[in-house]
Amino acid sequence: MRFDPIGFIRSPYSDKFGIPRQPGLVTAAEARLELLPAFARPEAFKGIEGFSHVWVIFVFHADCPEAGWKPTVRPPRLGGRETVGVFASRAPYRPNPIGISAVEHLGLIEEGRGLSLRLRGIDLLDGTPVLDIKPYVPYADALPQAGNGFAVPPETTALAVRFSEQALADLAQADPEGRLRLRELIVQVLSQDPRPGYMDRYPNRRDFGMRLYEFDIRWRLENGAATVTTIVQANALS
Repeated sequence: MRFDPIGFIRSPYSDKFGIPRQPGLVTAAEARLELLPAFARPEAFKGIEGFSHVWVIFVFHADCPEAGWKPTVRPPRLGGRETVGVFASRAPYRPNPIGISAVEHLGLIEEGRGLSLRLRGIDLLDGTPVLDIKPYVPYADALPQAGNGFAVPPETTALAVRFSEQALADLAQADPEGRLRLRELIVQVLSQDPRPGYMDRYPNRRDFGMRLYEFDIRWRLENGAATVTTIVQANALS
């Protein structure tokens, strides 16, 4: 068997830290699937406008296949302390490093790079290879009676997010027209508390960083809230 990608994801997540744990949690995360020339054919998408969401079948390219597969993993949901079987998880360390995400699609666009499918609520790293897309069919794909196992729904209490004066000035320079929805994206990502579940082992750590688009976002955890301190072009730090 051989599978070739149909295209690659271009997303705001240029680093694994900060990517939401599931799709749809950060609606400000808009991305596009840039189709390779062989698959950049509008007729291949005829009828997709009738579906609001699609399944994206992708490859965990940043972790595998170099890392190989593991029969047991430590899910972040369990704080990295307990092990479960890899087939009882969505971990990337699989015999075949394939993942799936159900995301909203916003239609096709033609631009300088060719044909792309716009996506929203993505949880994929920039550059992720995509093997296929399929329409999400609610009556067959949504199973409200299904058991969650250890993957309980996220808590409704969101982490409060604030911006320092310096961060606000940086934001005005980084995204002056709001085209990237950078402020909304930062708020939604940080409100999910992107820290790994095992961070309670390091109660004194307060300063963190993550990369969104080409920006390094620095933030501090204090008094139960995340305060964004600076937003700097990544190449400005080199």
